[in-house]
Amino acid sequence: STSAFPHLFTAGRLLPLHKPLRGSPFPRAMRSLARPPRPTKPLPPLAAFVQSMGYVEVKMRWKKDASFDAVPVLAHARDLRPLAALARLLSPSPTPVSAVSKLRRSLETSDRRVASFLRRFPAAFVESVGPEHNHPWFRLSPSAARLQREERDVFAARRADITSRLRRLLLMSPARRLPLTVAQGMLWHLGIPEDYFKRPDFDIGQDGFRILTTGDAVFSEDENHGKELGLIDDGKDQEMPLSVLQMGAIRRFGSAEEVPFPLFPSKGLRLKRKIGDWMEGFQKLPYISPYADFSNIHRGSDVSEKRAVGVLHELFSLFVTCSAERRRLLCLRTHLGLSQKVHLVFERHPHIFYLLLKEKTCFAVLKEAYMAGGHTSIEEHPMLEVRSKYARLMQESQEIIRRRRSGKPVQLDPEDQESEDSKGINSAAIPS
Repeated sequence: STSAFPHLFTAGRLLPLHKPLRGSPFPRAMRSLARPPRPTKPLPPLAAFVQSMGYVEVKMRWKKDASFDAVPVLAHARDLRPLAALARLLSPSPTPVSAVSKLRRSLETSDRRVASFLRRFPAAFVESVGPEHNHPWFRLSPSAARLQREERDVFAARRADITSRLRRLLLMSPARRLPLTVAQGMLWHLGIPEDYFKRPDFDIGQDGFRILTTGDAVFSEDENHGKELGLIDDGKDQEMPLSVLQMGAIRRFGSAEEVPFPLFPSKGLRLKRKIGDWMEGFQKLPYISPYADFSNIHRGSDVSEKRAVGVLHELFSLFVTCSAERRRLLCLRTHLGLSQKVHLVFERHPHIFYLLLKEKTCFAVLKEAYMAGGHTSIEEHPMLEVRSKYARLMQESQEIIRRRRSGKPVQLDPEDQESEDSKGINSAAIPS
């Protein structure tokens, strides 16, 4: 009996029976009696929900579309933001270049020096020589000064419409808030002045926003670190807005039960048969609104990818030009619930997005905004006309430089010529 021999003497050592040696002479049945019984585990359910995945590896060569290169606001998108920022910093009166030269990194000018960047656009910035040491001074041209006033007037008149786009961006985030640095980086794309959070006279509270401060803000030199932009009502007890795709489906089919993506193939772009079949099945997948809960979606499924496409489509429809530099969207990835390889979405869906390669960078463009004509639910941004005028001012600068190099006379705008004559720029202190 094993109860009479609680231990076993083997080679002068005392060994317990519940830990037998490998190759023990005791039979397996006797050893099993000494082990404690194992707890029984519940059986798995007879049926389980498994989200199917039909992933197809999409590899396509980039196809150039000249129609997008002909749009001025897209062709000059790389330099449009630093030009508008410098126009806000300078004034119609001459200013030394040293006042803005140290802001090159924050302005992200394409040239090494700010002075070189200013000289590229003579239609917006007029250069003169300072009173001492022959240092360059710059001032705004009359055309650029008029655009500055027009930009302020448009924001004052359409403020509710413009700031509502920032509210929709916050509603797309599950936390209904964004870090202040991320929100600051989106102001330019949304058409909001970039000093919107810094100037007290804007009073962001009247637009429904508030700035929340966390404990990390005390230990950082950055004034925006540890701060978040949120909604005063936190988005509670509020009906979520309909996305642009849902409004388009209601207009076309009378309901939003099926929400397909409008497709706009580029000329000469042919897809493989298996990719075309996959895209047809992709259109039939359920549509998840960017403002809806997505916690029950499997991250690697086609449904998750369709939600990512819908989020990017809605995000681009809020922007002024319906486009953005692709690398700048990565800061929104974690806050909007997008995957780590969200940048590949633009390559996998060439009928929805177009990649504009310009000046050593890549811009993603929403095709529907430029190819659908009047058959779209995307509303034109109030600030789009002002941006287009900035782009035309940059084109005029290129023409002025070409005329100077060829020795031809430069023709100024009649209004600019009258302003030049009335101000009397050729003064003794600051010669032109």
